[in-house]
Amino acid sequence: MARWTCRDCGRQFGRANQGHECAPAMTLDAYFSTGPQRERPIFDAVWSHLSTLQSDSGVDVYVEPVSVGIFFKGHGRFAELRPMTRWVALTFNLRRKLNSERLSRKVLTHGRRHYHVINVTSPAQVDDEVREWLTEAFFSDVDG
Repeated sequence: MARWTCRDCGRQFGRANQGHECAPAMTLDAYFSTGPQRERPIFDAVWSHLSTLQSDSGVDVYVEPVSVGIFFKGHGRFAELRPMTRWVALTFNLRRKLNSERLSRKVLTHGRRHYHVINVTSPAQVDDEVREWLTEAFFSDVDG
């Protein structure tokens, strides 16, 4: 499935005419020029893994920096990084509910998706376990 690009703001979405706040995405350089320095290495750790993923149908991960954080999209948004005062919140959604001490908030369920959040303070925390969760989130997004 091809992504739909809004002709007004240039952002990409999984569905044609998808409702959204019509504001252009930023470049990565513009995004990182204003945030805390700890944010870029955490993004790099997440992106170095997600950039290697591609579905059998050819869908890869699309990065969309916006004013509130960085969205990772396949068909839709499956993960995001949002800067907080002392950490970066990494949110991802899965078809199953995780039970892990690493989760920093109550898991929210919406339909068949479970939204998980971990607080990341260093790139080292983006370890094998987190990379497995992110891989699962991507493939559950692009494979339906």
